[in-house]
Amino acid sequence: MALIPEKCEGYCRGVDGRAGPNLACEGCGQAVATRVDDCGSWQTVWLEPEAVVRLRTGPPTLSPPDWDDLQHADNRVPPVEPDGRWSRRWEAAIGVALAHLVAATEGRPVLLPVGPVAELLGYAVEQYLPAGPQARSVGLAGPAIHLRHPRPDILLVPRHPLTGTPWRSDEGTVVPLDSGVWAYLAHPGETSPLPATGVLPEGVLRDDYPLPPRPWYPLTPHHHAFQDTLASLAAARSPQLLRYRNVCR
Repeated sequence: MALIPEKCEGYCRGVDGRAGPNLACEGCGQAVATRVDDCGSWQTVWLEPEAVVRLRTGPPTLSPPDWDDLQHADNRVPPVEPDGRWSRRWEAAIGVALAHLVAATEGRPVLLPVGPVAELLGYAVEQYLPAGPQARSVGLAGPAIHLRHPRPDILLVPRHPLTGTPWRSDEGTVVPLDSGVWAYLAHPGETSPLPATGVLPEGVLRDDYPLPPRPWYPLTPHHHAFQDTLASLAAARSPQLLRYRNVCR
């Protein structure tokens, strides 16, 4: 399919489909679908029922992704967009994960592991969960991760990139996380500007290793993603989470 230029109206950063079908078949030129790809909207393509015919195809030629594929670099989703803003996928994913975390802890304090999890999720957790003693520990679990001892009380695990099914551990409370976000937290790649061995020569300063980009404001979860997810969880109906339910109404 190809875009129909005269029907590509939108707001500021893309097309919103207001002009009707904006995708045409490259073979015959007939308008067959509407693409929505504007800021503030999910990227979608809606096919015109009268213009297309559904045909059954054989099984996919490529094998479905496996859990071990999450270790590959191309599965990691950076938390910052190219334009310098926080990734909307991250904001939505953290909102969903926080709802599961609130339900799992019944609104009690948690302790995040030192590193990318605390650096990127710490502000969001502080906004939704209290601080205090007897905090439940949180850790990453999933493919190729060896759990530390003592075992964390709550495990952040990836959802399967194709089915959305959470990776299950043999025991413990599980909080599912977007696979791309989990992959970045679990396998962030090289993060230290220091050499692997030894030290830099005296007087040498490195300018070839820029610090990771960070917006000026903290990473904040998408509020509606949090509300909608929490409202769908049976555990959220407990008396301990009454204050969260009142906010979700």
